[in-house]
Amino acid sequence: MIDKDYTVECLDHGFVRLIDWMGSDLTVVNAARVSFNKRSKELSEGDEKLINYLAKHNHWTPFAHPQVQFHIKAPIFVRTQLFKHKVGMVENEISRRYVDFEPDFYTPYYWRERPDKSIKQGSGDKEIEGATRVEEIYKQAVNFARDAYDVALIEGVAPEIARGILPQCMYTEWYWTGSLASLARVVKQRGEHTAQEETQHYAFAIDDIMCDLFPVAWRALV
Repeated sequence: MIDKDYTVECLDHGFVRLIDWMGSDLTVVNAARVSFNKRSKELSEGDEKLINYLAKHNHWTPFAHPQVQFHIKAPIFVRTQLFKHKVGMVENEISRRYVDFEPDFYTPYYWRERPDKSIKQGSGDKEIEGATRVEEIYKQAVNFARDAYDVALIEGVAPEIARGILPQCMYTEWYWTGSLASLARVVKQRGEHTAQEETQHYAFAIDDIMCDLFPVAWRALV
């Protein structure tokens, strides 16, 4: 039995937490077999072969029936990349129009260099040595933004306006629900080695949980 309070920690203060799910590997099988008015009661070796066949030949609709809901905490810039995945996904995010609790910020473990000029995005493979000054300025900027936000609230500024001061490294939280098929696309794209490293952490966390929920179908898809 999988505990619904299944949490994988990400970065320094982030996480991916399983909230709920519907379906199993058998859900995929029966969604496919209904075409022939057939239904499996227990997963068999033949059913596993069917799942692998469906995935191999991109018959994706049977994989769209199982649904999984996560609670995710991530920096805004990671959320922005994950939210690009719209098909089969729905999100509801915490709103600083309504809440003004103390913000939490992500600080990189290390500072990656810019990529080669031929590459238009991402970062290089090497760490910038002696980046003490960069880290110091980064923390000063974050602290200044936090202080400015607090002052704005104290002066009576509405939270929906004051939040504009806060930087992209601030953590946000949301509920994210998607089908097995759509989550597989998320993990394959955001877990790929050219994806931003911080976002990869979240793809790997989702992958860990999905492997336990749908061991056969998830392996076939991803």
